[in-house]
Order: sequence, then C-alpha cells, then structure tokens
Amino acid sequence: MIGVRLPQRCSIRLCGYDYSQEGLYFVTICTQDKACLFGNISDDEIVLNDVGKIAKHCWLSIPQHFSNAALHEFVIMPNHIHGIIEIVEANKHSSDDVKTNKHSPDDTIRFKSPSKTIGSMIRGFKIGVMKQYKEYITRANINSPLQQTPSIWQRNYYEHIIRNEESYRKITEYIYENPKRWQTDDYYK
Repeated sequence: MIGVRLPQRCSIRLCGYDYSQEGLYFVTICTQDKACLFGNISDDEIVLNDVGKIAKHCWLSIPQHFSNAALHEFVIMPNHIHGIIEIVEANKHSSDDVKTNKHSPDDTIRFKSPSKTIGSMIRGFKIGVMKQYKEYITRANINSPLQQTPSIWQRNYYEHIIRNEESYRKITEYIYENPKRWQTDDYYK
C-alpha cells in the first residue's frame, strides 16, 4: 500500500555493544500473548507439562549447539523463561565450528551456529522449542490452534548484562523466588 506508514520498531539492545563478548546475561523469553503453555504453579513450584519439558530440554541443550555458552540459574514459568547465560571464550573457534549443518550419529547435535551472540542463542532455542513442539502435537495427534502459528514466542526477548556480583546475586534470587511470586508476577495471566 502506497502512503501507509508502518510503525517503527525500536531496538532494546545497547547500541554498539558486542553481544558475543564474554560475560553474564540475564534473559527473559515470553510466549506469544503470555499464553501459559509450559505448565502451572502448584505449591509455589512449577509443574512442567510436556511442552514445558520440551522447553527445558532445549534450554539445557544450548551449550551443545553453542560451544561458547555456559548455563547458570534458570526457571521455566507457565508463560516465560528466565535464565542466566554466560558467554565464555568469546570469538574462539573450535575445530567443530567448521562442521556446520552436520548430523551427529545420535541426532542430538544437528547444527552448530557460526554466530556466537546471545541473540543467536535465543533464536536457536526458540526455533528448537517450536520445531519439537510441532513434532510433539503431530505425534500425539493433538488438535492445537497453535499448529498453524508461525511461533509460540513473543517477537523479541529481554536481556540484561550482569556487570557485578551484587547484580548476579539479586537476579539469582529473583529466578529462584519467581514461582513463589507467580500470582503477583508481571507475566501472570
């Protein structure tokens, strides 16, 4: 359409910051429309359903796909995920980085990303969950309105660069306490 002005999307990333450099990053990833897809909170603890278990498996698999990633604390909530990812050995390439898009014999590591940024890790995680979710609902013969959706995920993600020990401690406490505060959580639906 000629003459129609589309809204401009604003980036929430730090201008000029290298998101592949070593450091600790606190990330929050939300489902589309805050849909509670991963389970529920019972007695102040998360009880993951099958989709939540898929998300957990994919989260724990991040270091298999990104050799520069180390996982710290995380929690999967009914409609979002909080986690701390550490980038280690930034911009160092291991010998298996050259072998991208190769299938492993046990079919667990299918792709090694040449990109080493937090953004590529989150993108890979979201793609992995979505792919396994679609396989799951097909295999289980579940009629889900989300079958035809391009993604179960909100478009972006929130990230915070952890710059000191005090910040790390507060974020870790926030992650651990999140299920207990579910009904007062900003993401509660």
